[in-house]
Amino acid sequence: MKKIAILGSTGSIGRQTLEVIDALGPGYRVVALTAGSNYKLLVEQARKFKPEMIVLSDHGAALKLKEETKDLSCKVLAGSNGQIAAATLFEADLVVMAQAGFSGFEPLVAALKDDKMIALCNKESLVIGGEILERKGLLNREKLLPVDSEHSAIWQCLGSSSLEDISKIYLTASGGPFYGKESTELAEVTPEMALQHPNWTMGDKITIDSATMMNKGLEVIEAKWLFDLNLDQIEVVIHRQSIIHSMVEYKDGSVLAQLGLPDMKGPIQYAITYPERRENNFEKFNPYGRVLEFEKPDRLNFPCLDLAYRAAAAGGTMPAVLSAANEEAVKLFLNGTIRFTEIPKLIEKVMNNHEIICEPEIEDAVEADRWSRLEAAAVIELLIGR
Repeated sequence: MKKIAILGSTGSIGRQTLEVIDALGPGYRVVALTAGSNYKLLVEQARKFKPEMIVLSDHGAALKLKEETKDLSCKVLAGSNGQIAAATLFEADLVVMAQAGFSGFEPLVAALKDDKMIALCNKESLVIGGEILERKGLLNREKLLPVDSEHSAIWQCLGSSSLEDISKIYLTASGGPFYGKESTELAEVTPEMALQHPNWTMGDKITIDSATMMNKGLEVIEAKWLFDLNLDQIEVVIHRQSIIHSMVEYKDGSVLAQLGLPDMKGPIQYAITYPERRENNFEKFNPYGRVLEFEKPDRLNFPCLDLAYRAAAAGGTMPAVLSAANEEAVKLFLNGTIRFTEIPKLIEKVMNNHEIICEPEIEDAVEADRWSRLEAAAVIELLIGR
């Protein structure tokens, strides 16, 4: 029996993870579920999966959760301490990190310190703290099972290969809904337009990140730490069909690729069942009649990708600043405060104003995140002319 804690169970990845576990049947049991404030959905999940622990970050929502589940025999916790408790639950054999943004960082640190096996869906955690975790000896790559489709693809292509055998990796990107558009066209993009991804069904934040290419930039940084690579070994390639999820080029010129339809349930299931592969009823890839194309990314009209490479090269607290500024910019775009083309402008201004702390501690990364959000609020006043 593999016992699983899911942090971020009400989000897109969390819901799909529960669907996968439900389909796998006996042999897999949910022991903890956490979310931000969506107590209604968490109540439904708790009644179906009967975990030992349920957690909401929002204290007010947690009170409602406790009232709604008082007939269940599960512990109800709240706040960041509750999230950490779920990440380190003794009974959990696997912790699925499916939160969005900074909220996953401290639970990831706690789970790594507790030597948990982790299915990692929260790329921002390694963007923020990869350097810190590596320096402190906490980045145990054998305990980190990638769930992002691109990183899962690389992981599967690498197998037991030695790092010395790798020439480079190709991170594939769909290019989002606006690839090929000029900046003048992008200035008129609405949130509704940006949320219509051509291939993937994802949460709002990651969908906007895909549209700006920031998602791929964050994945570059995540790949650097997950696979112990140099930045110049990570190349982004546009692959509009989203069939090849990533590729590994070896020093002898051989290139291995992992293919599949754009469905997150495949990489989710592999992380859950690893090292085994289990049958499923997911739609299978049919190669006949397929055309697979590759292009270089448009860095001029989609500058977020280069901002991520710049933050990774700078190191220290700069990646944490990048991640937080991006989160704030996405929120501002979704609520109509700024234009789509102002997302990278806001991020760049915040980055330019940051004094990097080299060799940061965990507390420095947390403070950099806080500072970046405050700085974004200050910069936006100037950006929109208020």
